[in-house]
Amino acid sequence: MRALLLLSLLLLFPLTVPAEYLGDLSENKLNPDSIFTDLGAYGALSPTSPRNSIGLYGSAVSPYSATNPLAMDPPRLYDQEGNYRGKLSTNTLDPDSVSNPLGRYGSSLSPDSLKNPLGAGNPLDPGSPKNRYGRGWRIEGGQ
Repeated sequence: MRALLLLSLLLLFPLTVPAEYLGDLSENKLNPDSIFTDLGAYGALSPTSPRNSIGLYGSAVSPYSATNPLAMDPPRLYDQEGNYRGKLSTNTLDPDSVSNPLGRYGSSLSPDSLKNPLGAGNPLDPGSPKNRYGRGWRIEGGQ
């Protein structure tokens, strides 16, 4: 009876882990939340930065890392409206990776890819991470 009650509670209230904000993917050097602003809170020296080579999200061996091609749960990208924009990952086989040349978020022909200068990677688009004066995309990680 207790097991049935516990199972029903887990189905009604699933255990969720909140995503951790890791900064913004933005080429804007004046954005304090950009991972490319070295002295900022999310720059290369931050323990949670995807650019920190010894951090959880930047280490080449971490299962949550953007630089580990075998990572199980790399950081995810979201635009300012909250739309999913792929995984910040070096995995060229993951269909959601920004490094997959044939994937939706990594192909230079896809309108959703950062590598398409006429699509999501348009430097004139105020919401694009390639815009040097924009906010860029939110990076979230979770364990």
